[in-house]
Amino acid sequence: MQQLRGKNLLLVGFTLFSMFFGAGNLIFPPFLGAQAGTVTWIAMIGFAVSAIGFPILGVIEVARSGGLRHLAGRVHPKFAAVFTLLIYLSIGPGLAIPRTASTSFEMVAPFLGEKGGWLQVIYSAVFFALAALVALRPEKLTKRLGKILCPALILLILVLFFGCVLRPVTDHYGVPTGSYTELPAIAGFLGGYQTMDTIAALNFGAVIALNIRALGVTEDREVVRGTIRAGWIAGALLLVIYAMLAHVGALSGAAFPGGETGADTLTNIVAALFGTPGGVLLAAIFVIACFNTCTGLLSCCSEYFQELMPKISYRAWVAFFALISMLISNVGLAGILKLSTPVLNAIYPAALALILLALAGDKLTRFRLVYPVTLTLVCVVSVVDALRQAGVVLPGITGAVYAIPLAKEGLGWLLPAVAGVLLGLALSVLIPERKSRR
Repeated sequence: MQQLRGKNLLLVGFTLFSMFFGAGNLIFPPFLGAQAGTVTWIAMIGFAVSAIGFPILGVIEVARSGGLRHLAGRVHPKFAAVFTLLIYLSIGPGLAIPRTASTSFEMVAPFLGEKGGWLQVIYSAVFFALAALVALRPEKLTKRLGKILCPALILLILVLFFGCVLRPVTDHYGVPTGSYTELPAIAGFLGGYQTMDTIAALNFGAVIALNIRALGVTEDREVVRGTIRAGWIAGALLLVIYAMLAHVGALSGAAFPGGETGADTLTNIVAALFGTPGGVLLAAIFVIACFNTCTGLLSCCSEYFQELMPKISYRAWVAFFALISMLISNVGLAGILKLSTPVLNAIYPAALALILLALAGDKLTRFRLVYPVTLTLVCVVSVVDALRQAGVVLPGITGAVYAIPLAKEGLGWLLPAVAGVLLGLALSVLIPERKSRR
């Protein structure tokens, strides 16, 4: 029986890490460090839970349940269809894929002489053309990402980190600011949403399984086992890299306060450490990381929509999503980030709730109403809160949702989730299941 082990296991783990590690993963850990200052490592606990723990658990639980639609189908088939579609659109052309080009362009722009206009259009066109070419062969991602681009990315980040260790710009962290002054762990947890890795994890399993099969592992049980083991490798890499970037950001925030984004935070410290060559180093890190994630997301989205509409070929979907993402990316990084916050706050709690329910295994599936009741309550709360953040107030409803404990901290869905499990258990026992008529 062929198993995934040794060198091949490391390659698949590196591939999964490369697919996860993109724009948000580069931007938010250093920005967390810059804002959290002396409480950086407390904030990192929360960040690690939502940006590492849940994504890896998502990969594992989707692999165990046989796919996202099977997992979401425990709620209802219609919910599975709508939720899966929203997930793919958000990690695809709606937010995540365009963000890869706009973020990397922000780092390349200083060498091009301007920050927008036709240069950004040309850059995004070349970026997505190359990403589409790589994504046309999803079964080859292990060779192209795992063997080449992932090691190059890790090496560049190590150069940046050890530059900060050997020549620190300051000997202390800064003062906590913003939401990190009161509840740093919760602020870090919510900051992890911006990486989008939990919702991406619900889809990466299919592409990773395809690559594992391409390595000669054919038995379903071994494919699932290999996916899980690769997930742990990717999680360990993410933890180490995030810790490095948070440390770099904390030093940068102390020495150069006032940065508005994680890109600013990294740019300031790299310029101080390495001068102009540092800018080239940082631009290379961003371009490689964003390119890796872009190709992975193009593959995932195209696989899904080709399965949904088989009359349209996989290659056509890759080209379509690359073109749409190119157009959206030219809105600019600031515009995409502004849109992403309410959208992620609406979708993320449902993804987290699904993963938490799946951790209980088959025990909860025996109670048929647990999943539907829990996800209904979670979705109502998260959507209403997301609308509030977008400036849309529903009379009576918004106030009631905002009054739920932890709502002001951004975790208003937690207690409804617990209530949904308890209510679902009770209703499953009290209400007998209707037998279908023949």
